[in-house]
Amino acid sequence: MDITTVTSYRSARTRGDLALAPGEVVIAGGTWLMSEPQPGTTGFVDLTTLDWPDIEVTDTGLRIGATCTIARLLAWAEHEAPAAWTSLALARPAADALLASFKIWNTATVGGNVCQAFAAGAMIAMLSTLDATALVWTPDGGERRIGVADLVIDNAATSLAPGEVVRALDVPAHALSARVGLRKIALAELGRSGAVVTARVDADGSAVFVVTAAVRRPRVLRFARVPGAGELRDAVASATDFYTDPLGSADWRRGVSVVLAERLRQSFARELQEGAA
Repeated sequence: MDITTVTSYRSARTRGDLALAPGEVVIAGGTWLMSEPQPGTTGFVDLTTLDWPDIEVTDTGLRIGATCTIARLLAWAEHEAPAAWTSLALARPAADALLASFKIWNTATVGGNVCQAFAAGAMIAMLSTLDATALVWTPDGGERRIGVADLVIDNAATSLAPGEVVRALDVPAHALSARVGLRKIALAELGRSGAVVTARVDADGSAVFVVTAAVRRPRVLRFARVPGAGELRDAVASATDFYTDPLGSADWRRGVSVVLAERLRQSFARELQEGAA
């Protein structure tokens, strides 16, 4: 789409270039920005020219640059990541949960998916499940960190203040060697996800279940062990922000989220039983 209101474009080369003039917004992949009119936008400031590394293995885990494309993350997770980092198996099904083709993956960025904060943001689902934190650059030259699940405060809304930019997403080492799973449902085979449930079980047996797409912001549920069916059902169903739109009612979203979570729970329970046998 032609964004007819845009009259300027700047390539950011230094952090100082991220000081935005009225009407300017930052752009990375731009797959959403270019998909519909942006009447209040008069200029783009390109983040990709800052040349942030896509992927970095650090002393504390994995760092994903905010401008890393989804395609690059998938390729790295499947062909280059340490074999022990089993939880990166979540990357492919998370990407498949997006209403986007592989062509979009080549342009859309991980940071852009998070910062757009749509309820069905699949990178949000993956990163929330892996306890990822966002490294945020503040306009005064400082930085702050916040959990990805806490960065998203509503459908299409984040806690980012004006002038703040997400620099990277950090996944802690303890979450990288976990068992993981994802279940989703949509009203059409290639439609936007109506509910996504992801989960992780760590080496110490503790479990995390995350509901997205069905709720307005990530619902992160933590358990000391893989929960029983009733405990998990009650935890999932108790969320207060299941919502209704043309792709599904709130009651439907609550019901299918409970079912998807139970399927994941059963899968983990079988794996634990087989491992103990």
